Amino acid sequence: MFGSLLYLTASRPDTIFSVCLCACFQSSSKESHLIVIRGIFKYMASTKNFRFWYPKGGDFFLVGYYDADYIGYKVDKKSASSTCQFLGESLVSWHDKKQNYMALLIAETECIFIGACCAQLLWIVQQFHDSGINHKNVPIHCDNMSSINITKNLVQHS
Repeated sequence: MFGSLLYLTASRPDTIFSVCLCACFQSSSKESHLIVIRGIFKYMASTKNFRFWYPKGGDFFLVGYYDADYIGYKVDKKSASSTCQFLGESLVSWHDKKQNYMALLIAETECIFIGACCAQLLWIVQQFHDSGINHKNVPIHCDNMSSINITKNLVQHS
């Protein structure tokens, strides 16, 4: 089961984190891990017709989305972040990562992850600028009001 799931991650990047986490327990797996693996198989079966959509023509605006999961990983209590960048309706960049440190505040975690999303957007904007296409005021969508207020206050944070 582990081998099949690892093989499928090449075409299903949305399952990489879950599958690799289960693979860490392959040598000493328990019944709870089997339940999780069955859940991954059910998820893959229910989403087998989902595809990335890249329409021809359409709008050409760049937008970033990000979300952080504060202490969401139950094994070592570390936070995880996810960012994705869209050009119009097309997904052009996607990043999921478990962090290397443990943050003390939710706002701290969120602000650090906004910085990662912003860095990716700046890289994409620079690539377009080198091609002669200018993007100004690229929005980043966030769901945490404290981190939004911190980023708006240029005086009280570093």
